[in-house]
Amino acid sequence: MLKNTTSNSKSETLNPKQAPNTQISNSKHYDLEDRTFGFARDVLYYVNALIGKPSNLEIGKQLARSSGSVGANYIEANESLSRKDFLMRIKISKKEAKESRYWLLLTDPKQEYLAEKARLVQESLELMKIFGAILEKSR
Repeated sequence: MLKNTTSNSKSETLNPKQAPNTQISNSKHYDLEDRTFGFARDVLYYVNALIGKPSNLEIGKQLARSSGSVGANYIEANESLSRKDFLMRIKISKKEAKESRYWLLLTDPKQEYLAEKARLVQESLELMKIFGAILEKSR
């Protein structure tokens, strides 16, 4: 099983090799940035462990892109210059989390990675709900 490095604990911090680049111009630190980074990193480990079937190779490429885009767009939302730009980036993050879930469901992992697949699907659902809640509260 892949190492579960995603944490909901606010007091736990990632070591420098695990943490995203925190030298962002915005001085605030957001736990959701770490969570989306952890999701993308865990998905990449999962993709690397997939069976080398042609379908998994293509799905893995799409999955790697969409999972990374979740956090990248969230970081862009935090750096947005307008409310409209913020909302657009949050919508994109939600859409990319939904797309990641779709690709995860299509993967065909080895038996020992089924639990990891389920965990990643659950994390993508939770991220979708979080971004949906942000959108609702921002209206």
